[in-house]
Formats: sequence, C-alpha cells, structure tokens
Amino acid sequence: MQPGGWRIERCVVVADIGIVVNPSGAEAQMAGATIDGISTALGLEITVKDGRVEQRNFNDYPLLRNHEAPKVEVHFIPSALSPCGAGEMGIPGAAPALANAIFAATGTRLREMPFRSRLVSGSA
Repeated sequence: MQPGGWRIERCVVVADIGIVVNPSGAEAQMAGATIDGISTALGLEITVKDGRVEQRNFNDYPLLRNHEAPKVEVHFIPSALSPCGAGEMGIPGAAPALANAIFAATGTRLREMPFRSRLVSGSA
C-alpha cells in the first residue's frame, strides 16, 4: 500500500527486442527491471549525513516487496530483426510512466524522485 491508500495493481510493458530467443527469460527480465524501476521511482534514495551515506544495507533501502509489486504484463512486438537482448530496458521507462499515471489519477505532477516522499509531504 502506498501513501493515501493507493497501490499499483497492474503494469503493461511492450518491448521490441528483435526475435525473442528465450521468451520466459526475456519476460522475466522485463518484469524484474520494471519492478526495479518502480522501486527506484517510488522510494530509492541515497542520502548523506555528516559526510557519510546513511543507507548501509538493503534494510535501509526500501525495494518493493512481493506484496507491494504490481502484476506486470509483458508483450513483445513481433519482429524479424536480429535478437538484441532485453538488458535493463524496463528500468528507464518506469518512472515517467508512473509519474504520468499519478498525474492522470490525481492531477499532481511529480518532477522529482523519489515520488513517495513527494506524495507524503505534498511538495509535488
């Protein structure tokens, strides 16, 4: 659950990676990278206090947990192009897509990450 009682229920990812050689692997890569991108957009932040990084381990770095993660639906564009790999393709598009969805739902335009702290503080 996110601030204000909302949550991301579903995320649709469409990618053109050429001929898909390993469909289940490519789907897992896209879904995982998308969840990572959403985690980053919502709450991942490195903070420094007195010249030291405050986040020492994963318990200080709030990645989305399974119960918080949306269902990710992955589709690949049929292509005859050579395989090019999925890499971390899902990460860069997640934040702008989430920002646009939040704007469409609330009228609040988020321009700085992490979004979670902007939504809680109302400094959007």
